Amino acid sequence: MSTRNLEHLLAPRSVAVIGASDRAGSVGATVFRNLRAGGFAGPLWPINLRHREVAGERAWTHLRELPQAPDLAVICTPPRTVPGLIEELGSLGCKAALVLTSGLQTQRDRRGRSLSEQMLKAARPHLLRILGPEGIGLLVPGLGLNASLALGPPPRPGKLAFVSQSGTLAAAVLDWAGAREIGFSHVIAVGERADVDVADLIDYLGGDAGTRAILLYLETIKTPRKFLSAARAAARNKPVIVVKSGRTPAAALAAAAHTGAAPGADRVFDAAVARAGLLRVANLLDLFVAVESLARAPRGTGERLLIVTNSGGAGVLAADAATLGGAELATLAEATLERFDAVLADWPRTNPVDLGGDATPERYAQALRIAAECDEADAVLLIHAPTALVPAEAVAAACLPLAQALRRPLLSCWLGAGAAEPARRAFAAAGIPGYGTPEEAVRAFDQGLTYRRNQEQLLEAPPSTEVDFTPDREAAHTLAADAARGRRETLGAGETRRLLAAYGIEAADTRAAGSVNSALAAADAIGYPVALKIQSPELPHKSEAGGVALDLESARELRTAASAMLRRVRRLAPHAEIAGFTVQAMARRPGAHELYIGVASDAQFGPVIVFGQGGGASDAAEDRAVALPPLNEALAKELLSRTRAGRLLAGQRDRPPADPAAVGRVLVRVSQMLIDLPELAELEIDPLLADGHGVLALDTRVRVQPAGASRGAERLAIRPYPRELEESLDWHGRRLLLRPIRPDDETRHLVFLQKLDPEDIRMRIFTVRRAIERSELARLTQIDYEREMAFIAVAEADGALETLGAVRAINDPDNVVAEFGIVIRSDLKGRGLGRLLLDKMIRYCRSRGTEVLVGDVLSENTGMLALCRSLGFESGPSDEPNRLRLRLALQQQPQRA
Repeated sequence: MSTRNLEHLLAPRSVAVIGASDRAGSVGATVFRNLRAGGFAGPLWPINLRHREVAGERAWTHLRELPQAPDLAVICTPPRTVPGLIEELGSLGCKAALVLTSGLQTQRDRRGRSLSEQMLKAARPHLLRILGPEGIGLLVPGLGLNASLALGPPPRPGKLAFVSQSGTLAAAVLDWAGAREIGFSHVIAVGERADVDVADLIDYLGGDAGTRAILLYLETIKTPRKFLSAARAAARNKPVIVVKSGRTPAAALAAAAHTGAAPGADRVFDAAVARAGLLRVANLLDLFVAVESLARAPRGTGERLLIVTNSGGAGVLAADAATLGGAELATLAEATLERFDAVLADWPRTNPVDLGGDATPERYAQALRIAAECDEADAVLLIHAPTALVPAEAVAAACLPLAQALRRPLLSCWLGAGAAEPARRAFAAAGIPGYGTPEEAVRAFDQGLTYRRNQEQLLEAPPSTEVDFTPDREAAHTLAADAARGRRETLGAGETRRLLAAYGIEAADTRAAGSVNSALAAADAIGYPVALKIQSPELPHKSEAGGVALDLESARELRTAASAMLRRVRRLAPHAEIAGFTVQAMARRPGAHELYIGVASDAQFGPVIVFGQGGGASDAAEDRAVALPPLNEALAKELLSRTRAGRLLAGQRDRPPADPAAVGRVLVRVSQMLIDLPELAELEIDPLLADGHGVLALDTRVRVQPAGASRGAERLAIRPYPRELEESLDWHGRRLLLRPIRPDDETRHLVFLQKLDPEDIRMRIFTVRRAIERSELARLTQIDYEREMAFIAVAEADGALETLGAVRAINDPDNVVAEFGIVIRSDLKGRGLGRLLLDKMIRYCRSRGTEVLVGDVLSENTGMLALCRSLGFESGPSDEPNRLRLRLALQQQPQRA
């Protein structure tokens, strides 16, 4: 992943249009006209082989005639010309190109290489970045840059960035937003994503001060781990809101055909978005609703909504929307009801609070004051329907002082058009979100709840190993590897039980039996009563084919049941291959919940964990939720909360409560299996019995595969916190822990940074800083451990932990070069801590195969220069004045410099 040279693409100082033309309707004519009309302040250079003038301006016939290399080249010429043009641009020093030409992927040379491949090969030596091919281009309204094929006037400048995998949809959004006076910082259609992709753009826009929120229209994700890495980094700083097509199987196939990528399950994408701290919305309209709510509404802490309205019908619509969505209608306490009684006559004494169609501005203000002071609500929705008695503007004027002082989120809904517009604008000017319908307002509140939950998931950093439990990894790996080497896809019943036992998951004693006599012997070994189940790969739901018999108390009952079972199965499933039976100790746990836990593989995001209702219930498959590993206790609890089965663990009138923590531990340990065992392909526990005494796995199935090149954790879309990199040592009489940074280090990291002298800060970041933003602090402590690593030195002082130093390295997309930085607490310099940290980073980068470690240092920073040279770094000139470039070759024979 890289933002390298994207500033030349998205903030160019000069633009050349290759293929600029006067021919009406041509790509070259359209894009050059849009660039001129947009008001771009820098030089615009049309390139045309046959004409000395384009659109009344001087044109150049060759790139080498230009006064200088353009920052950005827009290519509108035939496909065969593109690779050569990219080579020439790179040689001249150009660092970015927008390729609007189509057909590069389908046209090939004699060796079968596509023109797109040749284009990328030409760009690579020059680090020239390419947006496209195809698409409608890009717009940066604040710069007057309209390098696009969009119709109509350019959008107004704003704080929203819109990135789209559909060029025509981007054009439609521009038209729609223009009518609603919505402005943009960037509008970018990514085209075929040959080089610059959505993840690169998210990464750039996540750090762009002029962008308040990032809006995405997606169809498929080609590189899920890269996408999640960028999205998680950006979501720590600003809202990232996603519309993704392909919710249904048919739509997913259509999206795949459009983009050329394999579709993934939609609910897996939902899980990935939630884990990354993004917000997914259903359609383009909701995209802008979400921007309004997330940008204006203060962050709430609860789900209880209080509705105050002058329209009973509008209140009912809002209540319906809340009930059907994720919100909860606040239940008003008697004291609050009595306060409303003093203001309202003959009202229903319930939420929504109906003020009556004749509600005056004073009555609205009194109701809002009561709502502000009650403790039963977490947010308030204020609804006004137009009447001839009271203008909406007067209601807004009466409520605004209270609304601005409200300690909880307030949303407003001003029904109507022209008459409601002054009130809507007054609230908007005060920073209070306003909506046109009750349903839209409640939907915005639901979006805020979802966004907050997703942001909480973003903060979680599950470790690569469980803290309080050590599985028998050697035994588990031997079981899985032996089966995979023997080309057995499925573990036997005994093997599966031993695998679960290695991870502390209790399973009922289960044994395979190839015949009735073997089943009798197994039952004698286990002890009656037992359950008998048919063994057949074609019958995943054995009970439906009559393949399960329970509570068998004797050998005679077992023999009779086995004979009857074989007859039933052969009648109901004549084509099923029967491998024998399994005999299982009968689990008698009345009132236990039957749950499902599984591991599946998604086409895009790799292994996922599935949880929900288990057993033979007809709707079991509908009550399932998906999560991306790795999981910890908090994420397991969140997964449980998304299913009815998980919520029912708290107990019902006819069923005692179960132990949700025990279920959560099973989820975490299944997650650990995925980290430890690259051979694990699929796992099913159905049912997992859960009650107040714990959990017990009954039917289980495990499918294995030969281990690929990736280790277990490396196939996950999200990398776990690498606990194995923790290192403890003695340092000047103190116990020092060198470890990767974690999100929970944020408070300690702030204290650490505050203890740095201004001069040390200048030496580290080449400028003096007085304060650090909360979003930047989160960015430092919440890393993904994939493209970035930060090690900190932690020690105990006065019974609490403190951070003493930090070293950080960020890799380029190809893991060729990593750039590092290091800072030590000012009062601890000169005691060898910097050497310890930098040496640890060198060892880590070397182990990952990184070829070169580089860093810039001020030429006056003699201490850092001496440290780095003692560790083998070479120093040379930097591109910036007063700095030196430090470089350390990490491998014996680097492939590239």
